[in-house]
Amino acid sequence: MKIRPMRESDITPLARLMASTPLWQRYDIAEASASKRLAAGLADGATIAVAELDGEPVGFIWRVERGAFNRSGYIMLIGVKPELRGRGIGQALIEHAEASLFASSSDIFLLVSDFNYDAQRFYTQLGYEQVGAIPDYVVLGITELIFHKSLT
Repeated sequence: MKIRPMRESDITPLARLMASTPLWQRYDIAEASASKRLAAGLADGATIAVAELDGEPVGFIWRVERGAFNRSGYIMLIGVKPELRGRGIGQALIEHAEASLFASSSDIFLLVSDFNYDAQRFYTQLGYEQVGAIPDYVVLGITELIFHKSLT
């Protein structure tokens, strides 16, 4: 597996990944809206890394250097093809993002949906801790859990 910067040719397969994932379907993400969001991010210089396996994009992570409180690192989005989960791709993407984010900040934050127990368990195993919750932040009826990891 190789982790590299996202390129324009990744937009369609990554948008399909997002649109086919039940988690993002609960947020009304369709292929067109995911495509538009990824294209806009790429055009704006967002830091999006892609996990590539046998020449095919199989996951991605979008990080923002000072995206949490204009002070700390923020992992905005992460996705891995459902059929490839549990093979270390997500962990490799997180470690890739952490290497960059911890170089400029001692803290990283991310949000996790309250119903996404697998992700909560995943982040906890990687040293993240739930520090808060924001009800109805993105979608009514869904609480976003705030997870934090610190070097200190």
